[in-house]
Amino acid sequence: MKVLIGVDGSPLSLDAVRVVGHIIDPTEDEVAIYFSPTELQQRLPESSSSLVSRSAADLFAEARALLPTEFAKPVEMISSSASAAVGILESANGWHADLVAVGARSHGSIERFLLGSVSRAVLHGAHLPVLIVRSHPPEDGSFRTMACHHPASAAAVSKTLQELHWSKKTDGCVIGVAESMLAGPLPKWLEKRVRDPDTAAIAQAWQQEHDDEVHALTSKLEAFQKDLPPCFHGTSPIIVEGNPGHRILEQAKKDHTDLITIGRTPTDKLSRWLLGSTSEAVLSHAAASVLVVPVEKNKQ
Repeated sequence: MKVLIGVDGSPLSLDAVRVVGHIIDPTEDEVAIYFSPTELQQRLPESSSSLVSRSAADLFAEARALLPTEFAKPVEMISSSASAAVGILESANGWHADLVAVGARSHGSIERFLLGSVSRAVLHGAHLPVLIVRSHPPEDGSFRTMACHHPASAAAVSKTLQELHWSKKTDGCVIGVAESMLAGPLPKWLEKRVRDPDTAAIAQAWQQEHDDEVHALTSKLEAFQKDLPPCFHGTSPIIVEGNPGHRILEQAKKDHTDLITIGRTPTDKLSRWLLGSTSEAVLSHAAASVLVVPVEKNKQ
């Protein structure tokens, strides 16, 4: 696994380094820390190039100190004169990264819409998994992570999670959402009329639809869970009903989740991405960090 981390000196970009440190194996994986001198020059407009270079070196040293100390291969420092988002994408491609990590805020309507201009641009431009870091990881080394199931992205999500390294303190869970029109408990208005034969038949069909969907989803989640790393095997799959984005967010908040992994399928076109897809809902409102795994059309 090769992970490129974009840093700019902000606390969230350094949190991205910390989170990556939780999910890599320093004996096998490689890490590169990317920064843009252009960003530093904008902050230090009157400064000499030597001061910018020294500041960049200091930033790299600070970020490197947040990673595990022992690496089989040295942590690389990458920079370019391109804008931050373009530089990250070009460097990830040139370095043959398997994953990109960046920090991003999630509060405020404009920031929710943009996810931060850099992270949004990286998400849309990357053809590899992108980790959006939103918070400082737990100091005690514990880590709560949630894998979201969807038939179109299950294989890609499983592959990515298998390639990462999960410590013994990681507590993983799997979640799936039943979202058909008839999914969910029998509504009260229908319960009150079950004595009517016609209504009773509707109620029975409603209940059967619900039971069949939950049973089918349970089987899919169990198969999905078996393909994930051992840290995801300790609990029963979580099945919730309703709007996928809302229910995933509710469960993540309830469980104090640190990282949500979710797939992004080719059907998430730009209009759907901005107007309410599950991925967008989770990315826009989750307090947890989010790992977005793209799915190629020919792999659906």
